[in-house]
Amino acid sequence: MQRPRFIGHEIFRHSTYGRWHPLRVPRVSTVMDLTRALGWLPPAQFVMSPRAKPAALMNWHTPRYIAALQRIEASQSATTQDRALHDIGSVTNPVFPEIFSRPATAAGGSILAGELLRDGGVIYNPAGGTHHGMPDRANGFCYLNDPVLAMLSLRHQGVRRIAYVDIDAHHPDGVEAGFGGDPDCLMISVHEARLWPRTGGIENDAGGNAFNLPVPRGFNDSEMACVRDTLILPRVAAFRPDAIVLLCGADGLEEDPLSHMALSNNAQLDVLRGLTGMAPRLLVLGGGGYNPWSVGRLWTQVWGALNGLDAPDVLPEAAETVLRCLRFDGNRRGKNPPEHWFTTLKDAPREGVVRDEVKAGVRALCDRGLP
Repeated sequence: MQRPRFIGHEIFRHSTYGRWHPLRVPRVSTVMDLTRALGWLPPAQFVMSPRAKPAALMNWHTPRYIAALQRIEASQSATTQDRALHDIGSVTNPVFPEIFSRPATAAGGSILAGELLRDGGVIYNPAGGTHHGMPDRANGFCYLNDPVLAMLSLRHQGVRRIAYVDIDAHHPDGVEAGFGGDPDCLMISVHEARLWPRTGGIENDAGGNAFNLPVPRGFNDSEMACVRDTLILPRVAAFRPDAIVLLCGADGLEEDPLSHMALSNNAQLDVLRGLTGMAPRLLVLGGGGYNPWSVGRLWTQVWGALNGLDAPDVLPEAAETVLRCLRFDGNRRGKNPPEHWFTTLKDAPREGVVRDEVKAGVRALCDRGLP
């Protein structure tokens, strides 16, 4: 596979978790529209995501749970037992029209990515990254766990050593449940301390193969650069992975409503660029991100970076139109967006002091041995 592939689907254009849910905002469709408006997504590089079949989802999820999701989509109704057993029908994990079809399409893309990467290459599935899903229940907006399914797909293709790097603002508790204790899977997570799901303490090594770095509020670009150069890149290099899976959540950006980090989109892009080329296979997934402008602007640049393309300083009219058509109802950031959210994909750097708390956490993890 010579050129990176972008996996997407139109189901993400109009599917929403509900009028007031954080995932009411368009994300994947915005990235598809922006990349096309920039001329970055020729048809030959686009792959339509398949919907994963129940049998494929049962490689990790339970038959009872998958059957419940299918039944609830058909009836558009969850029972008291569904809520008790699977946390479906809660405020966090509501019933919505595509409650099975949407996550199964995202998971199908990640499973397909594992197959396409058998002989090497680069795949981008921005719809992926549902890293909280558990085998028998929905968790944190995640009905399925496509990163786990992607890594199982890679394993099915004979890929053994996998480095999973997660720079989402939230700790990937579901991925740890799937791969904790696996010596052939290195897991590194940089997430906001004490943020939901309130797991991933620095002392938690998930059986020896997880390096969890909870970071303080206001985490800035300089601090991410320190973590990248001192912890992430050296650990991944020493592990010598056959594949890297990067979950590039946009919820660590300063504009995101669900976290308290202060990153610019340069920080995530620099992590991606550092990891590129460190393994013969690279899969990049989306993850969290709940401000439509910050998600679209970052994730579009991710695709550009995978193709060696830099965003223009000023967007062409077609791309600017995509951004001006976005809405963020119900949030103060949507009432008077700053002009640069419409005219450029690039954030100004948000550098600052590297605090002692961050340095100490990095030192503690660097003193631990690899699995």
